[in-house]
Amino acid sequence: MNQAFEPVQLGRYTLNNRLVMAPMTRSRAQHDGTPGALAAEYYGQRAGVGLIVTEGTQPSDDGQGYLTTPGIYTDAHVAGWRKVSNAVHAKGGRIFIQLMHAGRMSHPDNTPHHRQGVAPSAIAPGAPMFTAIGMQDIPTPRALSTGEIRQTVQDFRLAARRAIEAGADGVEIHGANAYLIQQFFAPSANSRDDEYGGSIANRARFAIEVTQAIAAEIGADRTAIRLSPGTTLWGIDEGAEGPALYRHLVTELNRLGLAYLHIMHQGDEPLLADIRQLWQGTLMLNRPGRPRDQIGADLASGLAELESYGQMVLANPDFVTRLQTGAAMNEANRNAYFGGTAQGYTDYPALAA
Repeated sequence: MNQAFEPVQLGRYTLNNRLVMAPMTRSRAQHDGTPGALAAEYYGQRAGVGLIVTEGTQPSDDGQGYLTTPGIYTDAHVAGWRKVSNAVHAKGGRIFIQLMHAGRMSHPDNTPHHRQGVAPSAIAPGAPMFTAIGMQDIPTPRALSTGEIRQTVQDFRLAARRAIEAGADGVEIHGANAYLIQQFFAPSANSRDDEYGGSIANRARFAIEVTQAIAAEIGADRTAIRLSPGTTLWGIDEGAEGPALYRHLVTELNRLGLAYLHIMHQGDEPLLADIRQLWQGTLMLNRPGRPRDQIGADLASGLAELESYGQMVLANPDFVTRLQTGAAMNEANRNAYFGGTAQGYTDYPALAA
């Protein structure tokens, strides 16, 4: 585990260690998408990790899917996120804002203007979603026109610029977990017959264009992307061509000189080995549910340069210190993951307490 505590270069920054706070939705923003009053405290508490990747943050009104998730495209959003960035930097940490467009994983009741979800194609995910009146089925989304897809690329570009204005060190593009970018990958969500559907190259095109646009706007060394090959959440099925799509995608992304590639590993070890070979830059690996005694194993083997962790960092603001000292970890309060107050958010005790 000692390698986990070593500094590492990430783009233009030197991180204090190789441990990362994975992005986790907390649904505590204001209704206009401005980060909530406790967000700066929450992220500042966890700045002992080498890098914080924030909760998914919508790049536009269309990008919102869930209740009270934050945005990064208005002046109010920028002001709210600047408080978060300042709190993390004051503790010596680094922070990337994750840009997440939910696509079809959206319910109109969760958005201020009751917007219909948008997606590659008008195919519902066949799943329910939590709303203010309880669980409701997600309605069929509206298929984006080709022109609207290009506008969505520009929405991502603007959001990245605004993230830097808010003091973030960079952005991570959310290309995983069944949201808009991954919806383009999956034939179960994408039945288009234009340049964004059909072939592997066409289904990967939107992800590549978004990444190129952001890298051109803020610098490739402040741009990253997260992928989850093989995810089957909420009706996503990438089909038999899924591994080949990711090999093509990673090959194309590798040309851009990004800060890092973040893989949420779903168990396809041969594909992960291929990705490691194809990706010549910094690789961040997330293995959901990995036990404490395996932390640092992918660093030691050379498979990854960074490892990201979610629940353990959520529940332990001094995660790195607890690892270094062998101290016990707090247990996460699952009932307080989404929405609510300080309970289960900023009230987890540190060792000093």
